[in-house]
Amino acid sequence: MTTPRSMTQSAFFVLTALTDEPRHGYGILQEVEELSEGRVELRVGTLYGVLDRLTADGLIALDREEVQQGRLRRYYRLTDEGLAALDEEAERMAAGARAASRRIAARRAAPGAAPGLAGGTA
Repeated sequence: MTTPRSMTQSAFFVLTALTDEPRHGYGILQEVEELSEGRVELRVGTLYGVLDRLTADGLIALDREEVQQGRLRRYYRLTDEGLAALDEEAERMAAGARAASRRIAARRAAPGAAPGLAGGTA
């Protein structure tokens, strides 16, 4: 398995969409849109590029293939490695959000704090 150096927002939401059950492409698209509250709208071509990369990295695997209405549906599932990578990325993002929140709170608590960067202008 090759762990990705950085996880894209699309990959993060695809992995998140697969945490509870295997899904096919269209199901993943719908779940990502719901999970991201509409902020991430994957196009089909982008989705399959992400799926190919996540499969190559060992983070997801083909679960099964089914023919429905004459079309092949591939279902993907999250691997243990994928769950670990998702957990690590979620913690990294949460730590970043906590750091930002501390800085925002400190800025708001400092009366008369100058806007912009220290020693410069915004």
